Amino acid sequence: MRFHGLRHTAATLLMAEGVNIKVASETLGHADITTTLGIYRHVLPHQQDAAADAMDRLFGGGIR
Repeated sequence: MRFHGLRHTAATLLMAEGVNIKVASETLGHADITTTLGIYRHVLPHQQDAAADAMDRLFGGGIR
């Protein structure tokens, strides 16, 4: 595996584990968070489910 592939894999795993996108962006050395979001947005959809689950726990609703 080339270095770029290793870097991409590490970044993807960080975000898949729920590491804050801003922290991941800084770790990768991106000048702007929009760069990180543009490259790794495919990893983030599960985080929307996690956010909805957290809201359900917090407010005890069955909104979804």
